[in-house]
Amino acid sequence: MEKKGCGVLVLATVVLMLVGAATAARTVTNRTVSRHNEQVRRNLLSNGLGMTPPMGWNSWNHFGCNIYEKIIQETADALFLFLVFFPFILSCQKRSSKCYVFLDDCWAEINRDDKSNLVPKKSTFPSGIKALADYVHSKGLKLGIYSDAGYFTCSKQMPGSLGHEEQDAKTFAEWGIDYLKYDNCNNGGTKPTERYPVMTQALRNAGRPIFFSLCEWGDMHPAEWGAPVGNSWRTTNDIRDNWDSMVSRADQNEVYASYARPGGWNDPDMLEVGNGGMSKSEYIVHFSLWAISKAPLLLGCDVRNMTKDTMDIVANQEVVAVNQDSYGVQAKKVRMEGDVEVWAASLSSYRVAVVLLNRGLLRSPITARWDDIGLSPKTVVEARDLWEHTTLKEKFIGNLTTTVDGHACKMYVLKPIA
Repeated sequence: MEKKGCGVLVLATVVLMLVGAATAARTVTNRTVSRHNEQVRRNLLSNGLGMTPPMGWNSWNHFGCNIYEKIIQETADALFLFLVFFPFILSCQKRSSKCYVFLDDCWAEINRDDKSNLVPKKSTFPSGIKALADYVHSKGLKLGIYSDAGYFTCSKQMPGSLGHEEQDAKTFAEWGIDYLKYDNCNNGGTKPTERYPVMTQALRNAGRPIFFSLCEWGDMHPAEWGAPVGNSWRTTNDIRDNWDSMVSRADQNEVYASYARPGGWNDPDMLEVGNGGMSKSEYIVHFSLWAISKAPLLLGCDVRNMTKDTMDIVANQEVVAVNQDSYGVQAKKVRMEGDVEVWAASLSSYRVAVVLLNRGLLRSPITARWDDIGLSPKTVVEARDLWEHTTLKEKFIGNLTTTVDGHACKMYVLKPIA
């Protein structure tokens, strides 16, 4: 519509010039320039990042403010080994393209220096952030960092970037930062729709592509305005390491499914898999829902000490492939019947991913119906079980039914074959 409108205006300008209506021509030209400026404003974020959801690790869920240089370095070491042994995991065949080691709140001193620059905390990051970024980059990974669209961050232990956007964006670029999580605390009551675009423009001016994550908590529905501002936007408040918190975040995020697409993703917060508050089957549900929802897959456990159960979940190449599918379509709930649900998302090559979720405590049959998930009722389908890593021998027409334990799920990729 924009291109068509601009074409009409340009054509009108030419016609008016041909008939010698100079005054009218100037008016149309001015409108064209104004429309162009508006288009630029609405596309402040054109950094080419986030074509698939970001992946990696974030410090907050496990460590909170108890972070220091050695933890980040050891985490980078662990992720590097993780990627060597499981090269597809986190979609990191080209590891430097999208795998982030992320430093959350509490990394800076409470006061800026005499030039108003952010200062890394000397007691915990004695080598500074630039040296840390160099270390992380040497492992083929990228470094993410945290700030806030307020006067202080949420911990109140370091300054926010409100009023210092250009300066801080330039600092992050000079340090070699690749990802900025931008929180929403201590903001003086101003609207996020006013504060966040200022940092967007500052990052554009900084001279380095930096993935921009809007941590607005979903308060003012950032999915509805976040696409020209950031590469992802939080749709929920902070997650907790328990079943009720996890499924409620998935529910809140699903409402905005139609807004997700390559370059801009809904974010229901980081993964809790491996932190100990849920069972293995509940963590499988967690990972499955985040994957099919095209959510950022940022591990939140201590990756230096993952158990076999945790490794089995996060190293599931087939589930990660659903998250990273180039089609970029977020799943929606296509059927809800009591405690059972069917979530579905279209994939590339005419395939469909489905999660059959049992939110109750008792085993229950769940059916995925072709007319719910966008397939013709007579389509013959081959089903791949992503957690059992098996292709089912039976071919399915019209529907697929399976029995699912309580607080558990089944996840399939359905491939039409006739």
